[in-house]
Amino acid sequence: MPPLDRAKVKLGITPTGWSNSDDLSIDLNPPIPYQEILSETALAGFEGSQLSPKYPKFPDEKDKLKAELDIRNLTISEPWVGTLFTEEGKADQTFEEFDQQVALMSFMKGKSIVVAELGGAVHQKKCVDPLVNRPRFTDKQWSDLVAGLNKLGAIAKQHNMQLVYHPHIGTGVQDWDDIKRLMNNTNADTVKLLLDTGHLYYAGVDPLKVARTYANRIKHVHLKNIRQSVLNESIKTGRSFLDSIREGIFTVPGDPEGAINFQPILQELAKANYEGWLMVEAEQDPNKAEPLKYALMARQYLRNEIGF
Repeated sequence: MPPLDRAKVKLGITPTGWSNSDDLSIDLNPPIPYQEILSETALAGFEGSQLSPKYPKFPDEKDKLKAELDIRNLTISEPWVGTLFTEEGKADQTFEEFDQQVALMSFMKGKSIVVAELGGAVHQKKCVDPLVNRPRFTDKQWSDLVAGLNKLGAIAKQHNMQLVYHPHIGTGVQDWDDIKRLMNNTNADTVKLLLDTGHLYYAGVDPLKVARTYANRIKHVHLKNIRQSVLNESIKTGRSFLDSIREGIFTVPGDPEGAINFQPILQELAKANYEGWLMVEAEQDPNKAEPLKYALMARQYLRNEIGF
């Protein structure tokens, strides 16, 4: 099996193990400052961090943010843009936010812009089962979503970047049929796919199947693990996405409690000559899971699996 090319692959970790921007009640009190998060990211041996949209609030000033990153030899792997193409009259809001993130990533010399459609999304709602109550788009909404993503993809390409779509629990693009419809109807040249192993597994989708089927369109990866016992209980009881996080549904690659076998997924990416970020991601409660410990665990796992 060919190895992943070290010159083409960057390793990063998102801030979600230190602080949860979806629900600040899943956090330390007082919260961990962003300087500490970035320092521990670098200490664990990673090269980049996702831009956090809420807390930990990274500096708004681009120069200040870049200075904080530079002294730790880090960069921003991706921003997050929640699109609203399926909600009437919200497209302009989406394009405005997208343009801001493109400008930031141009300044950071980044390549990836991560998006997910949040029209009707339920993953941030309390007491709502995200698997049962996720939105289901009408044909008109699908058409609007596809058209909007194709436009965003063209904008990204103009700036030498690539749009990557993130299927996400509790949203209208969650399961295998959703992903297939999205990939079949969007422009393959400009709309790429983010492989998030944890969200796929949570939704009952085999991440390896997605990797094999869409290897050539996967341009960004979130390596997220799942604790099977917590997932089973969440499905049985209809837990909300946020309550599942509180109960520890997510963990990092390399955790012996995790259910996902990452080795064949990484092999599929290597076969496709994958180029881009491998981002460790695990929304965890830092009161229960010491962030640096799990960051180091994931980094050592990747070192063992891919050789760097």
